[in-house]
Amino acid sequence: MSALSLAVRDSTTMLRRNLLHARRYPSLTLNLLLTPVMLLLLFVYIFGDTMSAGMGAGADRDAYVAYLVPGLILMTIGSTTIGTAVSVSNDMSEGVIARFRTMAIHRGSVLIGHVIGSVLQSVLSVVFVGVVAVAIGFRSTDATALEWLAAFGLLVLFATALTWIAVGMGLISPNAEAASNNALPLIFLPLISSTFVPIDAMPGWFQPIAEYQPFTPAIETLRGLLLGTEIGHNGWLALVWCLALTVLGYFWSKSVFDRDPR
Repeated sequence: MSALSLAVRDSTTMLRRNLLHARRYPSLTLNLLLTPVMLLLLFVYIFGDTMSAGMGAGADRDAYVAYLVPGLILMTIGSTTIGTAVSVSNDMSEGVIARFRTMAIHRGSVLIGHVIGSVLQSVLSVVFVGVVAVAIGFRSTDATALEWLAAFGLLVLFATALTWIAVGMGLISPNAEAASNNALPLIFLPLISSTFVPIDAMPGWFQPIAEYQPFTPAIETLRGLLLGTEIGHNGWLALVWCLALTVLGYFWSKSVFDRDPR
């Protein structure tokens, strides 16, 4: 069997293992998924009228729903990948990885299985949040088929990038609690991005913090694709962030994983 065939076979096995774990223990995924859903309902039904008033003349709650949903979709991806960090940390601390190291399997298949499984869970989580968003009034009538395809590609790329970062966080964490805490920036960063309000509405000193981070260009790109608004330079910035985080996360995770097991 060639090295490529071995890698594909073992990665598929590890993917199946991780999906079975997610099916048997859904509570973590559900808990993380509830955060963006609750924020969506809170900001639409409690703060919707007030927040929409700050978007300009003629804006109403429906306009704010359209503005809010793209950011919360990407926040959903960040929330889901926290479960990946916890899962990887559990494998490391419980000795599962040490046992895998003694078996005749492709060395990188363990991490690849985690990454692919997490990306699939992220896509399913986004679909769930999207259904909730449509139920409360979100519509994307101006997006073409090509823009929908580009939006899906962006979501997959962003999920892959954050997942590799989460894998690295899980590998360096001594236990599940530490992994969850280390991965909190994946939920915190969307809160200080353009998810809830335009950057122009923020204080001048805070605008660079919200602008120069990976979530804001990705949110603005997704918002433009779904709503037909201008994307500008955000598309390229989002792509660069996705590729940079993927490469960084991959080599970081590989470096930590190749060390002697703790």
